[in-house]
Amino acid sequence: MLFDTHAHVNFNAFQEDAKETLQRALDEGVWVNNVGTQIQTSKQAVKLANQFEEGVLATIGLHPVHTYSQHLDEEETSFQTREEKFNYDDYRALAENPKVVGIGECGLDYYRLPNDDDYDKVKGLQKSAFLQQIKLAKELDKALVVHSRSTKDTDDACEDILDILKEQGVENHRFVLHSYTGSPEVLQKFLGLGGYVSFNGIITFDKTGNIEKLVNLASLDKILVETDCPYLTPVPNRGKRNEPSFVKYTAEHLAKLKGVSFDEISEITTNNAKKLFKL
Repeated sequence: MLFDTHAHVNFNAFQEDAKETLQRALDEGVWVNNVGTQIQTSKQAVKLANQFEEGVLATIGLHPVHTYSQHLDEEETSFQTREEKFNYDDYRALAENPKVVGIGECGLDYYRLPNDDDYDKVKGLQKSAFLQQIKLAKELDKALVVHSRSTKDTDDACEDILDILKEQGVENHRFVLHSYTGSPEVLQKFLGLGGYVSFNGIITFDKTGNIEKLVNLASLDKILVETDCPYLTPVPNRGKRNEPSFVKYTAEHLAKLKGVSFDEISEITTNNAKKLFKL
């Protein structure tokens, strides 16, 4: 069994075949946690989870890039973000669904700050939404799913997230760094707070050597696997839409880097996910 701890089958990329995609994953022994990035995708994550008796779960939250409107144009995505203010009561009501196991993805993203806006204002919007989601995760005892992306060649957003987590006492709460690509030095600080770190398809095609350093740094009891589908498709399926069943390729590569068998890494990462999400 494997556990894709961070998927987006609730996104439009799967609007024609979401249920079939999830069933394909379940048939291959893969459980899936679909993660929201704003209220509509969060509702869709819950809706999908409720269509399956087990094996499909949901995390709900507001992504930092949706706290203000901007056009994102990167290798795997191009769209206009819809500005949303985090409505605590709406998200709290949604989070009470028993299939909801986490709050997020939330955090800070300084990589894509707009050039024509006030940096401090935008950072303030992101931090405000992040703080409210930390509060909600603690109030309902849900795992906190953290997005962290810093300005290029820096750890600025990651350092700010670290400071906020410390201030909010999150060392006493369950949290995971999703798709972390920052420095090993800062990852060590997050792990010191008791956090988990989740690896995806990037580890199969990273040429910088940084992801391998991160994998080597993290102990087996703190590692998870994810796809972040439909993005970051692992080798050997680069160029295709990513999906939860592809998480096996990340797990295979992770097993090689950690010097353990595929079966061992599957069991370890699945047990870690169950601890994180209290399953």
